[in-house]
Amino acid sequence: MSETLRGARLEAGGGPGEWVFSAGATFAGVDVPLQLGAQSWGTLNAARDNAVLVCHYYTGTMRAAGLNPDGTPGWWAALIGPGLALDTDQFFVICMNTPSNVQAHDPGIMTTGPDTVHPDGQVWGPRFPAWDFGDLYVIQLGLMRALGVARWHAVVGPSLGGLQALQWAARTPELAPRVVAVAASPHIGPALRDAFTPFLHQVAQAGGLDEALRVITFFGLGSDGLESMFRDTDFGGYLSSRSGTASLPHILDIARLVGTHDLAAVAPYPELFARWAASGLQLLTANIAVDQFFPAAEMRAFAQASAAAGVNHTHLEFASAQGHLGCVNDTAAFAQQVRALLDAPAGPLLPVASAERITRV
Repeated sequence: MSETLRGARLEAGGGPGEWVFSAGATFAGVDVPLQLGAQSWGTLNAARDNAVLVCHYYTGTMRAAGLNPDGTPGWWAALIGPGLALDTDQFFVICMNTPSNVQAHDPGIMTTGPDTVHPDGQVWGPRFPAWDFGDLYVIQLGLMRALGVARWHAVVGPSLGGLQALQWAARTPELAPRVVAVAASPHIGPALRDAFTPFLHQVAQAGGLDEALRVITFFGLGSDGLESMFRDTDFGGYLSSRSGTASLPHILDIARLVGTHDLAAVAPYPELFARWAASGLQLLTANIAVDQFFPAAEMRAFAQASAAAGVNHTHLEFASAQGHLGCVNDTAAFAQQVRALLDAPAGPLLPVASAERITRV
């Protein structure tokens, strides 16, 4: 986990709502000058208490809403906008790229990772240090402070973004009183740990970027999703279009990151539940009935234990023909619950019980 984050600042980018987050970080004893792109929608109010952090999924980017450069909608555009569940007439919504963002070769995506340039002018390559969810939490806390925000109104996200949201709940629920995690889990189970990730590495070694993207797409959509999306479409052409912006070293680095996710490593569940109940955390989890990455049973059992311990934890499950990617393509299944959570009042800002032992920013 990052020992320090130095000189964090947020500067306006090249277009409306575009930002550049810069800081000096230390990952595993190695100094890394970070530059991460961000996108925002809506306006930060005078009280600075309406900021919602949206965390992106594995191959996603900061472009969560609005339109992409090619005119297609952002990946959660059905949820983020005026009058939608994340109502930008009411909330200031911001999404920031992670380090090692998979779309590192998209000229509009700013990230720092093994396939970006080291200060010596060469690519970082294997010199890029390992970083974890604690480091990512530190970076996002730096973003919050650079915005002058005392706490997030909510932290939300699908898939990898849901893992990040859960990490906020585990580390400082006082600073994230409302958390939404869609298609996520409290820990990495055998589907990811023992099947997908080893297979991804083997395929990447043998077939490179296109084959890695083929495996990710198959696991993400499942057979029904592939059938519905590509029956009359050139799947190979789709993979080639994606490989134009994706980075294989970043795909593998994010896979490594995902493998470190375990809320019990932050604190034992009884301790987490006690802190969540005491802080008034409001937690919404939504899982997909057929998901090849995060089986619904993993979160269902956790949600039952959490609610039994007095946590305000709402859990729902839904079916999607697009498998795991229902978390971005079937948002109607959970939009109403997201809206209700964001509209629910939160308690007063409490002293942070754990931030100083977790991080120094």
